[in-house]
Amino acid sequence: MTLSMYQASVPVFVRALGNLTHVLKKGAEHAKSKNVSDEVLLQTRLIPDMLPLIKQIQIACDMASRGAARLAGAEPQSFEDNETTLEQACNRIERVVEYIQSFKPEQIDGSETRSIVMKTRTGEMTLEGQAYLLGFSLPNLFFHCTTAYNILREAGADIGKTDFIGQA
Repeated sequence: MTLSMYQASVPVFVRALGNLTHVLKKGAEHAKSKNVSDEVLLQTRLIPDMLPLIKQIQIACDMASRGAARLAGAEPQSFEDNETTLEQACNRIERVVEYIQSFKPEQIDGSETRSIVMKTRTGEMTLEGQAYLLGFSLPNLFFHCTTAYNILREAGADIGKTDFIGQA
């Protein structure tokens, strides 16, 4: 049996975001135990020229939601970047997961060669569906989930590799 575009996208997006929620909740527990406010934790960066934790979360969500929509040939739903607490960040992830799960396999399967056009900071980019998923959407999702994990780990949260990867 071959792996479908749906199987390679939606369940992977959902799992990555679920694991992100898990590490965020552990990060929140740690912050609370150290009397660190949500605002401080959400603005934490690994280094000064990297985006803070909240932007890592928002971009991870955008990569997954826009990825599913574009593969389905739909206009991506917009999610406002207005979270100021860890609870709101987790709620955003939950809303994005619900949105991603609204796409059906028949909307995404067969999108390997679908032309996907997106605007980037450097201009317009056009990719075929498979190249978009494997070379853009998934790598970006995992980059931002990993960076969020690293920010929380550096802040002292008791998280490890199994928290990031989750249960098989």
